[in-house]
Amino acid sequence: MNKSPVNGLLMALINADVLSAQQGADLQEKARTEKQSLLETILASGVSARQVASVAAERFGLPLVDLTAFDTTDLPLDQIPEKTLRASNALPLYKRGQRLTVAISDPSDINAIDGFRFSTNSSIETVVAEAPKITQMLEAALERQEDLKEEELDEDLSNLDFDIGDDASGGSGGGEEDNLVVKYVSKLLTDAIRKGASDIHVEPYEKEFRVRIRVDGMLVRSGRPPAQLADRIVSRLKVMSRMDISERRIPQDGRIKLKLSKTRAIDFRVNTCPTLFGEKVVLRVLDPTSAQMGIDQLGYEPEQKKLYMDALNLPYGMILVTGPTGSGKTVSLYTGLNILNTGDRNISTAEDPAEIVVPGINQVNVNPKVGLTFANALRAFLRQDPDVIMVGEIRDLETAEIAIKAAQTGHLVLSTLHTNDAPQTLTRLANMGVPAYNIASSVNLIIAQRLARRLCKHCKKPEKIPEDELRREGFTDEDLATGFKAYKAVGCDQCTQGYKGRVGIYQVMPVSEEMGRIIMDGGNALDLAEQSAKEGVDDLRRSGLKKVMQGVTSLEEVNRVTKD
Repeated sequence: MNKSPVNGLLMALINADVLSAQQGADLQEKARTEKQSLLETILASGVSARQVASVAAERFGLPLVDLTAFDTTDLPLDQIPEKTLRASNALPLYKRGQRLTVAISDPSDINAIDGFRFSTNSSIETVVAEAPKITQMLEAALERQEDLKEEELDEDLSNLDFDIGDDASGGSGGGEEDNLVVKYVSKLLTDAIRKGASDIHVEPYEKEFRVRIRVDGMLVRSGRPPAQLADRIVSRLKVMSRMDISERRIPQDGRIKLKLSKTRAIDFRVNTCPTLFGEKVVLRVLDPTSAQMGIDQLGYEPEQKKLYMDALNLPYGMILVTGPTGSGKTVSLYTGLNILNTGDRNISTAEDPAEIVVPGINQVNVNPKVGLTFANALRAFLRQDPDVIMVGEIRDLETAEIAIKAAQTGHLVLSTLHTNDAPQTLTRLANMGVPAYNIASSVNLIIAQRLARRLCKHCKKPEKIPEDELRREGFTDEDLATGFKAYKAVGCDQCTQGYKGRVGIYQVMPVSEEMGRIIMDGGNALDLAEQSAKEGVDDLRRSGLKKVMQGVTSLEEVNRVTKD
């Protein structure tokens, strides 16, 4: 088998004795198998970005520029599509006549340079810059560009003289006002995505119209549209969701698909509810990429990840994920399903409704009104030669019995329950009426989880907490002996109230033989919790304290999500 020719940038690094020929070949093969860019692979291997840029500039006879000398406000970003800039890690610096100067990190990428020439119809002059600095400056410039667009729209909203009168249909006002409503709704949706919101609340009141978004689990105000626009904005959302805009007396459900690019689209699940002063609209942001981030990004401790992966590799049995609404159960389940989603497996899911669409998985929305319940969907799945079945939620004895039967007859079953922790899940099944021997023989693993906000890495600061207080919170003498630093939230322009993003806190409990005996003997949740502690399973509280010791989140946040 012929090996691929060594990339030009790699060859330059080899000739400059930065890498050996074998290292270069290994890095090229690694980039190919892991489907990441060669430059990312080179930098991840330990070669500095400065060294790569210097060698590239000398090898290809190009200037090496310092990007800090350029002002992000003057960059000609409109010359090349954003997607192309991100894909090739390039930054347009200035344009003189028909000549466009572009900073790149890999001057051997002839395809990218030809693409710039084609998309701009200009003569392209390339210079070399360090890859991380290009990325950082590109993000800053794009964010500034977006902020300017928002400021222009906010100014339009505040300066326009609204004369809506009694018209509440949202479809017959002046052209300028209607155009502004369309622009505002588009901004509302894209802004929520950019800020990482999970939900959008559009709320009409007697004297104001409020919009809030849920970021990292907390609702925050987002914009103050004029109260006169309330009916039109709601009507616009209902039209986009394919709802009946003339019906305002009953709740309605709909869905919006927003295409961000040719390769990425985000769905919104939309619900309206009539209130005293109009219809409240809540949009749930359904981003399929949230379930494709990989298990390493979810926050499992190494031993917890191993337990989950081992359970996924079993040919049959049941994995249950438990926690309150909004604790990330769906993402945990779909992360597992994505791992299992290979060409040799038949995977079917029954959900109410399916929130994340995944190619290769047969997804069914249950519809009790027409008789398509969880139980009936499960019966249908069992006649369709399944390997893996996912049930959105076990709500009743009938569904539980069919799911357990499937787990006992050679199928891997994943599902959720609403309980506080892992041991309570087993007793919940028993209280539903599932025989103890069926629980003991079918359930392989239970994952209880919560979501805690991550401390912003830009502004978090160490917090001095007395040792006695730390012991009362649950830290052991062994923990204190490590000399760990607890951090607190501060807040800056990079985050929300000192936090940015969320991390999972987990209790991952395999159902051992001894636990099976406790279940068969009629033991309660306390007995099971005591046994799991003996077996070294961290409860939710202990897992949260570990995140504090690692500096991932604050003690205050762990108390918020794990203290009853």
